[in-house]
Amino acid sequence: MTKTNEYFDLSRAPLRIGTVRLRVRNLDTVSDFYQRVLGLVPLVKDSSGVTLGTEATPLLKLDGDPALRPTDRRQAGLFHTAFLMPSRADLGRWLAHVAEIGVPLQGASDHIVSEAIYLADPEGNGIEVYADRPVSRWHDPKGEIYMATQPLDVQDLLKAAEGTVWAGFPQDGIIGHVHLQVGDTVEAERFYRDVLGFEVASRYPGASFFGSGGYHHQLAGNVWNSRGAGHRDPSAAGLAEISLRIAPSERDVILQRTGGAEHVTDPWGTAITFID
Repeated sequence: MTKTNEYFDLSRAPLRIGTVRLRVRNLDTVSDFYQRVLGLVPLVKDSSGVTLGTEATPLLKLDGDPALRPTDRRQAGLFHTAFLMPSRADLGRWLAHVAEIGVPLQGASDHIVSEAIYLADPEGNGIEVYADRPVSRWHDPKGEIYMATQPLDVQDLLKAAEGTVWAGFPQDGIIGHVHLQVGDTVEAERFYRDVLGFEVASRYPGASFFGSGGYHHQLAGNVWNSRGAGHRDPSAAGLAEISLRIAPSERDVILQRTGGAEHVTDPWGTAITFID
């Protein structure tokens, strides 16, 4: 699909996701899953880790350590990494692909701003695969971004593929957002809004969605499983780091708030590194 002004161009947002780094117990199994199911390709690999992405763009870094404790779903950390397809047809092709190879799915939702499919990798790290709707459909009568969770018309989505087949993760696909588990949404807003400079784009009961440049969200935090959670267990598998791309126009302002640090952690120990 050729991008037009009808669709949001995330590359122009002042703040956007670069890569996500996960710590996993079985590197080969998890790496194979992302290659087989999402169509990512290995870019850099050694005995302790692998970087996956498109042929030109790193998206997901996996650090392997068999000694890690299993992820505790009640802790703060990752809710899901959300892979953004360039078009609805791409999402339809991917959905047909996972149906054909028998990958279990956890859900499918129409969020008004997007259409989304949910699943998890072999170690329980949440994944969303989604396609955005045109920006003109995102807002309520007051002009506010409106998100909901409604049933997805799966058959109509499959028809969008128009008989074409999945050929791997699209070259212009990216990580559109990362949804986190946090201990408290008010405290999350103090960090992600007041320190990093995101706008609170939308709120659900128990969740805040943080956007930049008018996007519906590049980050989110919820307490659905983790209300009251404290600092994360550093010996557990799961989310290790998010890299955040920052436009030059925003960098100095954010660095003033962080005391010049380009590597920060949120109140629950989730690491965030700033990159260009």
